[in-house]
Amino acid sequence: MADIRVKRASLERRHLRVRRKVEGTPERPRLSVYRSSKHIYAQVVDDVTGRTLAAASTLSEGVKGAVKSTSNCEAAAKVGALLAEKAKAAGITAVCFDRGGRKYHGRIKALAEAARKGGLKF
Repeated sequence: MADIRVKRASLERRHLRVRRKVEGTPERPRLSVYRSSKHIYAQVVDDVTGRTLAAASTLSEGVKGAVKSTSNCEAAAKVGALLAEKAKAAGITAVCFDRGGRKYHGRIKALAEAARKGGLKF
């Protein structure tokens, strides 16, 4: 049990370290990613006004029925493509990437690369 608390505290520390450096502005909002064991969530946030400009997850329509499993790289790539599409519709072309304290690897990397392919610039 204590091991889980240590891992969670380490994740929070890493996330705060990233957030000290990454801030979303109206011109270049922050693409924030949250990964759970079953799903992945991403949103484009303007930190100045505190508003979410675009959001997508494995629970979104268009992703949920299109993938066999919501906890793999294929699903994360679909979320990244959907988010890029929604961001483009909202007039957003450039974002700064907030990986949420996680390594740039696996599902996080798949989401980021799909968003880049969809037209977002990091």
